[in-house]
Amino acid sequence: MEATLLSSLSSKPRPNSALLTGPANPFLPPALSPRPARRHPHFPSIRAAISRSKKEETVDTVKQQLENCHLVAGIRYKGFTVKQFQELRRALPETAKLLVAKNNLVFKAIEGTEWEALKPCMKGMNAWLFVHSEEIPGAIKPYRDFTKEKKLENDFSGAVFEGQFYGPDEFKVLENMPTRAEVYAKLLGALQSPGIGLVGTLQAPARDVVMVLQAFVKKLEEESGGQ
Repeated sequence: MEATLLSSLSSKPRPNSALLTGPANPFLPPALSPRPARRHPHFPSIRAAISRSKKEETVDTVKQQLENCHLVAGIRYKGFTVKQFQELRRALPETAKLLVAKNNLVFKAIEGTEWEALKPCMKGMNAWLFVHSEEIPGAIKPYRDFTKEKKLENDFSGAVFEGQFYGPDEFKVLENMPTRAEVYAKLLGALQSPGIGLVGTLQAPARDVVMVLQAFVKKLEEESGGQ
């Protein structure tokens, strides 16, 4: 009977904890629930924006260098050190500028212009030589001397001069072009020769004299280029 009494006592339902605590106090704030995480709008990364800005700046720089430019040449610079680049820049004349830029950015700058003929150069790693002078050999020679002194095997990847593309094996034509001083010297020597009617030429109208001189200079340049 003792066992029956104990079992009956243990089987009684337990009182509800809510009843023990009593009714909720209306003056207390409700239980705080976790706030949902805020969703921030998606913005492009700062790094991507800076990269795009630098690319646009490079294209603008190339376009500026193309103004009043007589020749643009690609130089394969793989293996060059920063110090060597600095030395090469110092060796160039003031009328020549050396710029390192990716091929796709350079092509974006030259697309639709006469310089688009540089397209065959758009392979590998190139530095770009912009010559703002008619003295083409004087701008190319420092690079040749530099590679020879440093025993570098780097070569030009190509160049465009007066809208025409010159491959690496055609650079002798550009390097052997007569300078303006040489052309004038040849012209003066020819005019002083007995076979040229200098007096008659000078007595002709100014326009005719200019046309004769231009034709003669062109002939000299063609003869020098064919050598």
